[in-house]
Order: sequence, then structure tokens, then C-alpha cells
Amino acid sequence: MSSSRHMCKTALSIALGLGLMAAFPAAQAANNDGSVSGHTRAGAVVTVTNPETGLTRTITADGNGNYRFPFLPVGQYTISASKDGQAVAPARNVTVALGTTTSVDLGSLNATELSTVSVTGSVLPVIDVSSTESATIVSRAELARLPVDQNVTSVALLAPGVVKGNAGFGGISFGGSSVAENAFYVNGLNVTDFYNRNGFSEAPFAFYDQFQVKTGGYSVEFGRTTGGVVNAVARSGTNEFKGGTEITMEPGNWHSRGHDYYFDGERYYTSSRDQDSLIKTNVWASGPIVKDKLFFFAMYEQRGASPHNTDDVGSTITDHNANQGFWGGTIDWNITDSNTLSLMAFSDKNHDVGDVYSYDYDTNTRVAKTNQVYTDTGGKNWALTWTSYLTNDLSMKLMYGRNERRADISSQRDEECNRVAVSAGVPLPAGNLPLGCTTSSQVASREDTRKQARADFEWTLGDHLLRFGYDHEVDTSDYNRRYPGPGGYYYNVYSVPNGGQVGDADGGGRVPAGDPAWVRVRRYEIAGTFATKNSAFYLEDNWHLTPNLILNAGLRNDSFDNQDAAGRSYIKISRQIAPRLGFSWDMKGDGSTKLFGNLGRYYLPVANVINIKQAGGLLDERSSHRFLGWETREINGVSYAFPIVGDPLAGSHTDTSQGDGSVGDLRSEVDKNMDPVYQDEAILGFQSMINESWSWGVSGTYRRLHNAIDDMEISATAQCGENGYIGWVMANPGKKVTVWGDTNCDGTADGYVTVDTSKEGWALYRQDGADADGDPIMTYIGQRGWVKPKRTYSALEFQLDRAWDDKWSFNASYVLAWNRGNAEGPVNSDTNFDDTGRTENFDDPWVNLGGDGYLPNDRRHQLKLRGTYALTPHWQLSGDMDLHSGGPITGFGVGNPYDATGYHSYFVCVQNCDSPVSEDRVYERSPRGKYGRLPWTYTLNAGIAYILPFDHGGNLRVKLAVYNLLNQQRTVQVNQDLQSAISNETDTTFKLPIGFQSPRFTQLTVAVDF
Repeated sequence: MSSSRHMCKTALSIALGLGLMAAFPAAQAANNDGSVSGHTRAGAVVTVTNPETGLTRTITADGNGNYRFPFLPVGQYTISASKDGQAVAPARNVTVALGTTTSVDLGSLNATELSTVSVTGSVLPVIDVSSTESATIVSRAELARLPVDQNVTSVALLAPGVVKGNAGFGGISFGGSSVAENAFYVNGLNVTDFYNRNGFSEAPFAFYDQFQVKTGGYSVEFGRTTGGVVNAVARSGTNEFKGGTEITMEPGNWHSRGHDYYFDGERYYTSSRDQDSLIKTNVWASGPIVKDKLFFFAMYEQRGASPHNTDDVGSTITDHNANQGFWGGTIDWNITDSNTLSLMAFSDKNHDVGDVYSYDYDTNTRVAKTNQVYTDTGGKNWALTWTSYLTNDLSMKLMYGRNERRADISSQRDEECNRVAVSAGVPLPAGNLPLGCTTSSQVASREDTRKQARADFEWTLGDHLLRFGYDHEVDTSDYNRRYPGPGGYYYNVYSVPNGGQVGDADGGGRVPAGDPAWVRVRRYEIAGTFATKNSAFYLEDNWHLTPNLILNAGLRNDSFDNQDAAGRSYIKISRQIAPRLGFSWDMKGDGSTKLFGNLGRYYLPVANVINIKQAGGLLDERSSHRFLGWETREINGVSYAFPIVGDPLAGSHTDTSQGDGSVGDLRSEVDKNMDPVYQDEAILGFQSMINESWSWGVSGTYRRLHNAIDDMEISATAQCGENGYIGWVMANPGKKVTVWGDTNCDGTADGYVTVDTSKEGWALYRQDGADADGDPIMTYIGQRGWVKPKRTYSALEFQLDRAWDDKWSFNASYVLAWNRGNAEGPVNSDTNFDDTGRTENFDDPWVNLGGDGYLPNDRRHQLKLRGTYALTPHWQLSGDMDLHSGGPITGFGVGNPYDATGYHSYFVCVQNCDSPVSEDRVYERSPRGKYGRLPWTYTLNAGIAYILPFDHGGNLRVKLAVYNLLNQQRTVQVNQDLQSAISNETDTTFKLPIGFQSPRFTQLTVAVDF
């Protein structure tokens, strides 16, 4: 190849890469802006200017010709270089994307060559040779073309290795992690739900400019996550006044109906009468307040949602009316060329009123209004950011912000009506009567407030780019919750094999032979104000070892301080040192081919739910009773069914082990020397441009989770045996635990006791029959310890990308992954435990014994395809497809072959299960995934758009999108209780489908920009 041809191809590749957002790994840069760096003549004066805002920054290249502009707001720029008053290269047009560093070399190309380059400013493959991250960047322009539903979760699911959670509490899983391990940012403000870590504050789609989905290898400025990061930046104003409106419509009759499901002739899952309806009207404006200095972007969206849905058995229907307005905006002030001030704010408050009616399924009629339910969510969010170029080589960014999340639920019947629920297989009342007189399962009020401050710096020292900073949060939860109704009781009616033994956590006891079900009566109360303080320091060095090889080395030091209602430290862990090391090699020296790698450690904080429920006087009282059928009651002239609750089951007890309403000595409830939860990760990848439009890449990822922080019941010690009972402790299962306890076996806690939970800590009891009252006779037979938590994720990822060129674009990714271990993470989706960090996984040693295998988020095969094709300059077709294999199905049992404990386990009783002597019972192991897998799911979204440009700027865009075009409603969750009680029989509802793909719906979006 001739020198001139090589130079032209290099110029074209670089120029194409500059207008755009990357579909492959993105560079390590600040979390609400981007950077430009490169090489020019030594001592040249380099100037970068945003023509739309007038923002101009000038620096002098160092003695080797290197230059860098950090902390640049995303947008279009021109860059030029001169020396001694003479240009050293033609001015270049560049695009700064979120979280990326755009590389531009100045001084080797001529204007003639550059004039042949056409940059369309959309998603194109970029080989960013300064990057060691794995990330996907998606712009507002790309989303306007694609059939992607208007929420952040749908954007995150475009990235390879990201899948939906498979439990009733939803969420998304990054790289095999649980749904409670992710982090979400808007303009640098952390908006992650810190109460349970499954959710985030969210603005409308039209509020965002760009998204960056980090799936691994992210830099040390990001922490408090062992999953993934979704990083978004809001839109901003320019020197040109602009405005627009967008209307999104999803009429109810554009939604396909769900299916109903039956068991033994009884309908247990009713969705055919559910119907969503939504209309959103969005109005926005932007422009200069002072030209070249002060700009605004403002948006208001009125959202009207009026869905209606039945309960599971189809005896009640609720009509919702959520009519709330979103407001949000940004103000950007270019104080000087070296100092800017930016404010981002939005409110996502939502008020929903649900009118509840008794419902006749056969005639499809509402019978009578029985209740009204009020749900309030969201809050105000804002972040103020100061950016300053302190010197030619040193830059600073300071941010302070506030994130609010409200979660209130109440109803008109909270004082009069208890909640009633049934499992599949329970005989339902005659006449299709509603169960209970309320569908509300809780009376709750929660206000979460995060106050966040951070400082970030960049300092260029020759071949070294140093990045360092400090990040601090105070996360406060004001919480109050109980069950509705007299006494605050919740009645759950469960089917049971003939004469089964109920698990100890629900009160134990044996169901009489012939009874079709039993009733759990539960009371749950908690209140208080609790705070957590999180802080971190970080330092990172990006060292150009050679012009083509970059070494990235960083350290992050995290500390977490979870406090009780009195402000005392409950769980406090400091000096969590997270090293991260990466490299990027520009193999050909022209930015077209890259080999990169990354090693890193990531720490996960303890969710606020732990402060509240472990250190807040939680009352969780459960008892098991006979089910004697249904009785008919009446309220305000409306009849409803209520379970006839019989005597407590023989041998049962009232269980308050999860919380007796008191706050004990915290020294006895938390391991004094607890280790944090962390994950180690290794990534090796390769990326290459095929030509100016096509690129491809392959990478391998390995993740290993270390430790768990969870509640365990320590019921014995080496010193005192069963007399050393300590109780429920937050600790690291399978490790040494040091807590305040009884040191001399006199029944009084008088000092610290160390229990090696890998071999001791659980008192073993054998059941030797029952006494005259039916209570079991228990004999202490020794101790046992816990297995250590394990989770690994291994994956091969392949990507192919074709850049948008005003004609067509295409992206394909395939991930082959293995997610193994005995602990999913801080939640259990296979058994629907969503109290983060308070799973049942380590309550006693049997819950996790023999639990190695493929975990719930194991999706062996994941294939994602998306693209757009322009039929004409005005018409576009688009598609988005997600195919992935299903997760494993496990058959959980109750009890174990080693003692008399009745609890979820990986063992099922197969013989002599009704014997009052536990040693007579015979168990078999039921390992993870023994019962196959959930089916493959196929989700195809399709869209068609009409675009009409206006003569004086702006355009009309009309997009019709159909989601789940094939109306697939495959099973995504099943009942995995092979035995729900210790019994000779297995549950007939095992593997019963309980979760499904959402039905097809159609969305019309009409947008006018001017």
C-alpha cells in the first residue's frame, strides 16, 4: 500500500470515529462528559471550540506533542493547532461522546484528503485505543431510529451479557450478577435505589442525550457495584433556540391480551382481562439566555396512565389512574473559557389511584367498588457541577447533588381489612368471591434521600495522566411499614401434600392428613430513620509506555458505615482496597486494531434494608394453622371470602426468629471483624476495523464473587454447645465470626466469642417423637458449620457492527456464558427473596448445603440483533431481536438428612417422611438445575418511521413500533418448590408456570422539532 493511500485510509477511519458513539468498549473518562486527546507538533497551541455554545478551551502541547482536553460536555466541536502563528494542520470536526476519549492527531493530514470525509454523526464503530473498559454507548439519535421501549432498562438490555431478572421483583442482571448489584447515574448523580438496590430514579426518554452501559472493566471512579453501570447525561441548550413536542400513544386496544392459566380446573393466574393504556405529551425548549455564555434546556411531560388488572384468581379488578407531570431541565454557564457551572434537575414524582372492584369473570363485569389504593413514588433530583481548568495540565470537577425516592402505599380499607392470598392448588371459595376485602399487601411509607458530593481531578505529567478524586454519600431512609387490617395480620393459604411437615421458619407443625391446605398467619411491623455513609478515594495512572501501548493502573479505597436509628454504627467496613490494572495496545499504530485487557476488584455496599430490619426493632411473627375452609363476610354490602383459621398445627410454634420487635445488643448481631463483599474480574479482548463501516470484536470475561454478608442464626458455640445460643447475626457465612456472647456458659453475654462458622455454630437436633401435646421431643446431637458462598461467571462475547451511513446500520452480539456457584448474590430470585442481604440462603447450614450448580441468572446462549434500513430518505424500517436460553430449574425440598430442621434445602424426603423420629426419614439430594431449564425466549421488536425535514430546520418524525411482534408469552418463571413441606409426596404444583413474557403492544410516537 502506498503512503498516500495508507494516510487517506487512516484519516477516514479517524474521522468516522469522531462523530459518534461507540458500540464497543469505551474509554475511561469522567462520568458525565468526555475528553479529546491526541498528538501534534511539540509546543503547538491547540484550541477546541463548541460552535453551538461558544465554549472554547486552549492548551499548549507538551515537548512530545501530546495534548488533552478533559471534562468536555458532550457535543460537536472543532479542533485546531498552530505554532508561531501558523496552522500546523487543518481544523477538524470532532464529536465528544459520553465517557469516552476521542483521539485526534493534528499535523499530518491535508485539507484535500479531509474534504472527502463525510461524517454523519451517528453510531459508528470506534476503535478507542485509550480504553480498557467494556461498554456500549447509545445516543438519542440511534434510539429514535430503533424500536426500543422508552425506559432505561430497555436501553441497558441492548448491551451484550445483560438479561432480565427472572423473578417477580424484576430488575436486570449484568454478567451473571444478581439484580441488586448495579449502579445508575444521571449527569454524575447516583440515582440508584439504596434501600434495596433494585431500581433507580428515572426521567423520560426525551430528557436524555446519551447512555453509556458499562458491563465490565470500568475505572476506579466507579464503585459500589459488582454488577454493571448505566451512565446517562441529560440534554443541554445551545446558541440556537430550539423546541419541540412529542406525543407517545399506547391505547389499550393496541395491547394484546395475556393468557389465563389453570390448575386442576381452577384458574390460578388471570391476565386475559389486564390491559394497559398510556398517553404522554412532552414539550421542550432550549436556547441561550446569554449567547455564548448561559444556556437552558427545559422539559415538561404530562403522563396519563390508566391500566386495569385483575388479581391472580380473577375475583377483583383494579382500575388505575396515574396522571402526573414530569419536569426537568439543565442550565449551563460558561463563566470563562476555563470555568463552567452546570445544573441538572428533574422530578419523577408519581401519584397513582387504584379503584378496586369485586369482579365477575364470567360476565366480565365490575360488581361493586370495594377499596381505593394510593401509591406515591419518586421525588426531586438535582446535581450542581463546577468544572475548572486550573492550569494547562491540571483540571478539576466538583459536584454536589441530591436524589430523592419516595415509596408510599395506603388504601381506604387499611384499618378494616386484612390481606388474604392463596397459592395454586388451594380450593377456592364458591361463587368466585373476592379473597378478603383488600388487595393491598402493606401500609408503607418510605422516603429515601441521598446527599452526594464528589471531586474529580485530572493531571497530565509527561507520559502519565493521573486521575484522582473523592466521593461521599449520606443515604437516609425514613421508613414505616405494617400489614393492613385488624391486628396487622396477613393470611396466606398454602396447598400441601397429604400430612406434610411445615417449615420451621413459618412456625413448623404437621398438617393433618386429609387437610388440603394450611394457613400462615403473619404480622410484620417496622419503623425508624436510618442512614448509611459511603465514601471513597481513588487514584489512577494512565501511562503511555510507548506511543501505541497504554497501561492503566488504579486504586480505589471504599468505606461503608451503616447506622441504626440512633446513629450508631451498625455495620462499618473501611479500607476496602480495590486495585484495577488494564492495558490497551494499538497493534498497527493507526487506530484500526486493538488488543486490551483489564483486571479489577469491585466492592458492594450493604443496602439500607439491613439497617432497618436488623437494627430497627423488626417484628416478624409467623404461625401455622389448620385451614378449615372459607366463610363469607360482608363489608358495605359487598360479600367476600375469608379463610376459616383453625387451631395451630400440632407441634407448631409462633416464630419470631426473624425479628421479635426489639433492638438487641448490636454487638451480638454483627460480626465485629466482618469482611466486605467483593468481586474480582478479568477481561481480555480484541477489536478491529474491517473497513470504514464495519468492525468486529471478541472478548473473554471471568468474574468471581468473594464473601457474602447475610443473616445467619448462630445457635451454638464451641465453648458452650447448645447453651451458647447467640441468635441472628449479620456475618460472612463460612468464616470466623466474632460477636458478643456467653464466654463462661452461665447464660449471660459477657464478652466476645469467636465462632468458626465453617465447622461450627449450628446446633444439631434430632427429633425423638412427640409429647402428649404433639410438641416434638428434641435431642441435641452436636454442631455443624456453613459452606462458603461461591459465584463465578465465564463468558465469550462476539460483536459485529456496521455504522449508520444514512442508509443502514446493523449490530449483532452473541454471548456464550456460564454462571455457577451456590449463591446468586444478595437476593434469591429462584425463591423470590428480594430483601437484599437478608436472603434465606444462609439462615442455617442446610439451605445452601449441596447447592453448587448453575445459578438463576445463567443464560448459556444470548443473541442480540438490531438495525435500521432507510427505504427512502423519508422512510425507515428497524428491528431489535433478543434471543436467549432459559435459566435452570431446581426442585427445592424441605428438611435434610442430618437433623430435624425443616427449611428450604437441596434435599427431598422420599421415605418415612411422616415419622416423628427424624432419623427414620430418608432424603435424596435435589441439586441445582436437575429439572431442566426454562424455555428459550424470543423477543422481536419492529418499527417503521417517517421523517420529514423542514426547510428552516427541524423535522417531523412519526414512528410506529410493535414490541414482541410475534406475541410470545413463554414461561420465564416456574414454581421451584418440589416439596413445600416434609412429606412422602411431592407438590403437584412443582414447575407450575408463574411468570411470563409481556404480551405484544404497539406504540405510536409523533415528534415535531423546530
